[in-house]
Amino acid sequence: MMLSDAGKTSMSPWRGVTGASAALAVAALCSIAVRARAADIDWVAVEQQATEFLRSYIQIDTSNPPGNETAAATFLAARFHRAGIVAETFEPVPGRASVLARVRGSGGLRPVVLLNHLDVVPAQQAEWETPPFSGTLRDGFVYGRGALDCKGPGTVEAMTLLLLKRHQLKLKRDVIFLGTADEETGGRLGAGWMAAEHLAELGNPEFVLTEGGNIHVLADGARVYELAAAEKTPCWLKLEATGASGHGSAPAPETAVTRLLRALEHLRTYEPPIRVTPEVQTFYAQLAPLQTDERRARYGDLRAALADPDFRHAFLQNPHDAALVRNTLTPTVLTGSTKTNVIPASASAELDCRLLPGENAEEFIRTVRATIADPGVAVHVLLNYPAVASSGDSAVTTAIGKLAAQEGASVVTTVLTGFTDSHFFREHGIASYGFVPFELTDDETRREHGVNERLSVRNLRDGTRRLVELLRLLEEAPVTERTTP
Repeated sequence: MMLSDAGKTSMSPWRGVTGASAALAVAALCSIAVRARAADIDWVAVEQQATEFLRSYIQIDTSNPPGNETAAATFLAARFHRAGIVAETFEPVPGRASVLARVRGSGGLRPVVLLNHLDVVPAQQAEWETPPFSGTLRDGFVYGRGALDCKGPGTVEAMTLLLLKRHQLKLKRDVIFLGTADEETGGRLGAGWMAAEHLAELGNPEFVLTEGGNIHVLADGARVYELAAAEKTPCWLKLEATGASGHGSAPAPETAVTRLLRALEHLRTYEPPIRVTPEVQTFYAQLAPLQTDERRARYGDLRAALADPDFRHAFLQNPHDAALVRNTLTPTVLTGSTKTNVIPASASAELDCRLLPGENAEEFIRTVRATIADPGVAVHVLLNYPAVASSGDSAVTTAIGKLAAQEGASVVTTVLTGFTDSHFFREHGIASYGFVPFELTDDETRREHGVNERLSVRNLRDGTRRLVELLRLLEEAPVTERTTP
């Protein structure tokens, strides 16, 4: 209510509206305006621009090791500067840069960070149908290392900022692009360094969106939006066995190599106990309605179902399912002598171990040592950090639920068997979620880190469209409080 000059009551259009509901109404009007402007975007042109962007990006070889991400950071910063978007690079050591760009909102809501990484895993050209760093366009797909992990997602996130700026899609949040170095070897020089040294540059973000989940296309064509809110944590170990060196023609009964092989055999035959965490139980319960009648009941209570020996045996045959209910130990790197006829004084093996949420790393390492049962084999920790999950009920989960509903898709909150840079931000109380808006079949996802990695130009177009819409929907969701790490 307000008074006119004559002292009479003037009827306001907001009469009887509370501050909270008025704020929601304003947010709705802003959202409508953003949607109207987004409707004017020429998505065919976006597809062409995103395709050219990704092809050029892939041609910058950022294999890690050694990384050399500065070239990619410079490429991205130049694209942003050309569009009138402020961008800055951060380089903790020469050659290992990250890049940050920002499209400012009105400030009504805290920022959202679109996180991706600039480095890629190495690729052997002889194994590929096309050169892995050519960015070849063939049959509607862009081929190249990083197409899925993570230059394709980075392209869509960069295109989103470019569209926000070009079409003046004013949001209440700052939208921040953060492309980091070093993710493929742990992130210490990338997201880890940015979170430790430059967190203030992000301006107290409410959410981080990064790689992890996607839109899983099932065999029957159904689509499931998979949102990663938790992940297994790495506990990378190095086993180092010692023994007397000598000539290969006259071996001792025990050598460093044979000692290492015995240790690895003990670990190969070790069966980690099965444990269904609450996050994993929720994931399978959400998948249950999509299953056949028998599996529907089993997935509804996975913990009870795994007590059945027949079901447990069948369930554990799937490597992904098995990895979600137990710790894993995978030998990956073996080192011994540099010459065939020389017995080395030491031999080593690196293990990629992944622990379920809530596992105690020190207890796990004690179990590894007890299983090896050889004081001549030392166990060293290469990488480990505590697992931290994000809430399964937040503004992001609400917005993704609405986005999925627009396309008639289901949503599940999943646990990643791998790890991302999310933990660096979760440790600071920032909710971080893994979701890349690409429709991917099992065949497509198997190419990640493998040969002939590729991404369809349709995914570049529709992924950008979905991300713009997700940011709009995030405007409508309720505000969440910053959590204490």
